[in-house]
Amino acid sequence: MEHILIIGGGVGGALAHDLTLRGYRVTLVERGELLSGTTGRHHGLLHSGGRYVFHDAETARECYEENRILRHIASEAIEPNGGLFIALNEEDISHQDRFLEGCNAAGIPTAPLSPRQAMSREPALNPALLAAVGVPDAVMDAWRLAMAFFATARANGAAIRTFCEVTDLKMLGRQVAGVRVIDHRSGLSETIGADLVVNAAGPWSGRIAAMAGIGVPIQPGPGVMVAVRGRVTQAVVNRLHPAGEGDIIVPQRRLSVLGTTAWLADDPDQVTAPAEHVARLFSLCAELVPAVAAMAPHAVWSASRPLLQSSQDQDPFAISRTFDCFDHAARDGIEGLVTLIGGKATTMRAMAEQTADLIGRKTGRDIACHTRETILLPYRRYWRGDMGN
Repeated sequence: MEHILIIGGGVGGALAHDLTLRGYRVTLVERGELLSGTTGRHHGLLHSGGRYVFHDAETARECYEENRILRHIASEAIEPNGGLFIALNEEDISHQDRFLEGCNAAGIPTAPLSPRQAMSREPALNPALLAAVGVPDAVMDAWRLAMAFFATARANGAAIRTFCEVTDLKMLGRQVAGVRVIDHRSGLSETIGADLVVNAAGPWSGRIAAMAGIGVPIQPGPGVMVAVRGRVTQAVVNRLHPAGEGDIIVPQRRLSVLGTTAWLADDPDQVTAPAEHVARLFSLCAELVPAVAAMAPHAVWSASRPLLQSSQDQDPFAISRTFDCFDHAARDGIEGLVTLIGGKATTMRAMAEQTADLIGRKTGRDIACHTRETILLPYRRYWRGDMGN
């Protein structure tokens, strides 16, 4: 069976899982620790899709479908606590009908609630709220969910090499035949041959594509998140309006995560967490839950979204969160290279399925995907050295 090499230890774990189930030999390289990039640094919201119904119907449908699948295959990593979209003023109320219509079109269940019903469910909400809608949001553990994919892929034979940074592609004319890596722990460099290389490096995927002399439509879109101590609500709380800054609160274990801000950047390695973004998150999220205003940051971090730049839109909240994969043989005349970009943690399994289907077509193998129904191993198995025997 062909040897597939994956660059990137984020959504690459879901792809390694899919490909090993289909019988491919898989090697994954990651320049740091697994999930040290974008995939391990999000707020942990398992989207119902409601956040995207105003401007991104495709992503809304993708999120709800994957929400249901992940609850089935990775229940250990998910808290099915539900979510609320709340209206705080007349402008928010004006969006309610369109929100309900968008959810209905995407197949997302909704439950309109009166202010009294919403306050009964979440007493810390702003008592001035005018309306609320319940949706099947949930909370995922950003690390445990993704590690379950890595644990299962490893048990099925995938070789996963961390702290191995790709420094170049092995080119044979206009064909990619492997990668050149440096192992940051040993200091040694080596070439790893492969029948096909998948560029799944997230916001860094442009650098990998440039090694083959080509470009990809990737736009790093950083955002800041803040954790405060305690769960201010038990359900996810969203503001009922088109997606914007400071309009989500996600209860995560014994913390609450305030999110997010967003801007566009050129270099994902130079992204910081500006202090003014932290202050803005407290101010905006206190409109949802007033108690937030008196809290202090427990942790502050940023991460770069790997946005698929399909238009000239410069509003980071308006750029679609959907995903795509490119066969560079058809797109650029470079054989042996596929790039996967865009998407969200909620849709990582679907991203892997679409990419593995493309690899199947390229290798002439018609092997069905089984990741929709295959229950993932516990994330702890990754470190046990128990290879599934």
